[in-house]
Amino acid sequence: MQPDAQSADDEGAALHHRALEHLYHSAPINKLFASSLTIPGVGLSQIHFTVSEETYHAAGAAHGTIYFKMLDDAAFYAANTLATDRFLLTTGFNLHFTKPVRAGEVIAEGRWVSGKRRVFVAEARLINSEGEEIGRGTGTFMRSRIALSSLAGYKA
Repeated sequence: MQPDAQSADDEGAALHHRALEHLYHSAPINKLFASSLTIPGVGLSQIHFTVSEETYHAAGAAHGTIYFKMLDDAAFYAANTLATDRFLLTTGFNLHFTKPVRAGEVIAEGRWVSGKRRVFVAEARLINSEGEEIGRGTGTFMRSRIALSSLAGYKA
């Protein structure tokens, strides 16, 4: 590949990543969470979020919906970095609760594992402020008929 072509590919990927970040922040559900998505590169994502007591279950830790939401989103966005034309849909997700999530800062790290055409596999893990893994999940995502360019939130 010519250097100029590589540079154009890198620029296109960066624009796609910024548009995905904007898409995340435009989703109404994300107004309920103090969170921020960054995409450091192809096949990678990070969501920094804050767990508060409003999300606790009766035993004083975050409800499992927080695990699922952040793990699914991190894995989804890592996978969608490879699908530049279509929105992906979660078709399955397996998660493991390692430790209770308590109030504070948490990072969800997503990483693409396999697939580039129709079905994608990605994994994610939750890391607490002490650097401990507190949850892990693997998802499968399928290319939908929804063009990313048709979504109002998808813009660089």
